[in-house]
Amino acid sequence: MNRAWRYQKLHTYIMALLMFVATGYGATSLAAALPSFSATASGTTNSLTLAATYNIADADVGRNGNIYLGFNFQQQWYFNNGPGWVPFIGGIVPIYATAPLANGTVVVVRNADLSSLAGGQLYAGYGLTESDMLANGKYGMVYTVVTATPATLAPVLLGTSGNFVILAKTGISTVPTSAVTGNIGLSPAAASFITGFALTADPTNVSSTSTQVVGGGKVYAANYVAPTPTNLTTAVLDMQAAYTDAAGRPTPDHLNLGSGNIGGLSLAPGLYSWGSTVSIPSNVTISGGPNAVWIFQMSGDLIMSSATRITLSGGAQAKNIFWQVAGQTTIGTTAHFEGIILSQTAITLQTGATMNGRALAQSMVALDSATITQPAP
Repeated sequence: MNRAWRYQKLHTYIMALLMFVATGYGATSLAAALPSFSATASGTTNSLTLAATYNIADADVGRNGNIYLGFNFQQQWYFNNGPGWVPFIGGIVPIYATAPLANGTVVVVRNADLSSLAGGQLYAGYGLTESDMLANGKYGMVYTVVTATPATLAPVLLGTSGNFVILAKTGISTVPTSAVTGNIGLSPAAASFITGFALTADPTNVSSTSTQVVGGGKVYAANYVAPTPTNLTTAVLDMQAAYTDAAGRPTPDHLNLGSGNIGGLSLAPGLYSWGSTVSIPSNVTISGGPNAVWIFQMSGDLIMSSATRITLSGGAQAKNIFWQVAGQTTIGTTAHFEGIILSQTAITLQTGATMNGRALAQSMVALDSATITQPAP
């Protein structure tokens, strides 16, 4: 470690994840003849509690000095200045605390998700001055963040609701011209609550067609001829069961990631949970193999900004991506979305939005010149 500790600014969510909670510097043991530094960790990378311990050299105990905490990730550096992490771009290294030197421990993170920082290294150091720390080796690397290994996650079973690209209970609307590839279903509301599609009933009145429903898809409503009403009742019950399954999955791999802002992130397979609204203000990548599963639980809304994209990489498939939304879902103008939305209320695709997946809503689905394509089986 030397004055070359430098880094460029990473996304601000990384700094939020690495805020320190100090526990003080009270003496905990006899002073060591030489300085030493260590760390203890508990939990997993996805929910880590990490503490750094300082043993002050005999000659320095009681002298007024500085405590330093640094984190290096991909040759970029952060230092903690007490209130939080700040970038080091040269000059004086930020000081974590100034006090009479004594052995002590600092809780670095508590139940924090550091999975996006795999390979990053935590340093601890002290000195009467910065020069004293650097020149006399009063510092050490105490912890390296390891790669998280999430448990295998089973997909959410959709049952017969998986026969529909759009399924809703109270209404389905479009501002023409939209394009829906796959079946549309509405129950218990009647076909009169499917608006903007210019429906044409088939001769048996079991289903309807629309020029906006393509790829062989048909439109079904609760007041059509049997067996459609019974089939739709079953599909709605399956949709609600799938929502309950997704919402009830325990022990998330990632808790409140980004405080609900996941813009700019690359999301590995696993269970994600937020006690809030989730926003996607910039592009997101969902990265994993063809059999990997993602479940996103949120107690608020899901809001995707206009002209943003969700991109799949590594073979990830939309059929294995589940968004459980307790509030409403809004996909912004010209945005592109991937995955299956299980919404307890409404789903809205604004003008020109596109979606590869399914919109399964316990109230209504609204399209505005939007495109929804059912995922590959």
